[in-house]
Amino acid sequence: MKHVKDNHITSQKGVGLIEILITLFILAVGLLGVAALQFVGSFANKDAISRTQAELVAAQVAERLRAAARPATVGDGMVVNNAYFSTSPYNFSSLSCTGSTQPYQCFCLSKPAAVPNCENNECSEQQMAQYDGWALSCSAVQTNPQTTISVGCNDNNSADIYTCSAGSRIEIILSWPVSSSGNQKYTLNTRCNPSTGTSNACVLKDITL
Repeated sequence: MKHVKDNHITSQKGVGLIEILITLFILAVGLLGVAALQFVGSFANKDAISRTQAELVAAQVAERLRAAARPATVGDGMVVNNAYFSTSPYNFSSLSCTGSTQPYQCFCLSKPAAVPNCENNECSEQQMAQYDGWALSCSAVQTNPQTTISVGCNDNNSADIYTCSAGSRIEIILSWPVSSSGNQKYTLNTRCNPSTGTSNACVLKDITL
């Protein structure tokens, strides 16, 4: 009796190369999404820290100005020394450093010799303005070394001896450069970017003494 040998197709078992490649592709797409989220999140976190610190420093600037205010000798109201509205006390513009490139480490870990010591000694109004400008600039760059301070005034009486006459509006601006990236988009304030081509975020505070 002749036996006929049957051909049986053996079914595949286990995981094949195609399944592994598909799994790796899905995993890679997921990891890229997480990486992109972290990248965008880091920008948002940095901006949030810079904005929070700038808000605190802007309030400190206003407090220093009010503490330095005195009655005007010409007219009525309160004024501060003209040196507070000069650029030299702020952003370490009148200081030099040959050490660290980071402004906080360079200028703030110890008081530069050119800055008057107004903590233990009596200072004139101009010296106090220089000291306050240095101290406030140190606070500004503590979390973001690119943050700058600007203190200006819309003077309502240019004929008197004051850069900012009594009753004038004082403008305090703390700004830092930003760039739009991914889903992080910035709406730029024209008061922070008076020149075309600049891209700065800022905190603004307007006060009257």
